[in-house]
Amino acid sequence: MKTFELAGELRNDLGKKATKAFRKEEKIPAVIYGGENKDAIHLTVTNSDVRKLIYTPEIFLVDLTVGKDNYKAILKDVQVHPVTDAILHLDFLHVSENAPIVIDVPVVLDGLADGVKAGGKLSLDLRKLKVKALYNKIPEKVHIDVTNLALGKSIQIGELHYEGLELLNAKNAVVCRVQLTRAARGLAAKNA
Repeated sequence: MKTFELAGELRNDLGKKATKAFRKEEKIPAVIYGGENKDAIHLTVTNSDVRKLIYTPEIFLVDLTVGKDNYKAILKDVQVHPVTDAILHLDFLHVSENAPIVIDVPVVLDGLADGVKAGGKLSLDLRKLKVKALYNKIPEKVHIDVTNLALGKSIQIGELHYEGLELLNAKNAVVCRVQLTRAARGLAAKNA
């Protein structure tokens, strides 16, 4: 997992008035949840510092520096204004070496499916899988080999196994499938 360096300032003023003032200064209110003491840590980060963290499909371990304290965290939630798309609030989850976390990991399909060679179309139904693992065991992407996937067949969550990862999606949820195209159906009907 890649790391992302981020510096923040501790904030003591909570509430609407203080939050509006921070946003006018181009700062984003944020909270770090979890950790040993289970108390939430309220901070602000600058908009320009978090752009590369938010607008990417990749997963990062965030090294947060707040004052003299350092925290390892992952970005859990981003609240965005519905009209202007301005970032309103960030939630970070403090991670530790021995406590598992739950996170969505992007899916990558590897190989050329046999069903595609036969005229089918490969479709990815789940772009992300919900996994539970220790933060240092979580991959950047989950790779699925589709070379033996035949025409009309699919791969479900229950068929996937990764060492150190627990998949939390429904066991019968379809990750990807090879569908029969109209052209392939027409060709099969003509030959029949």
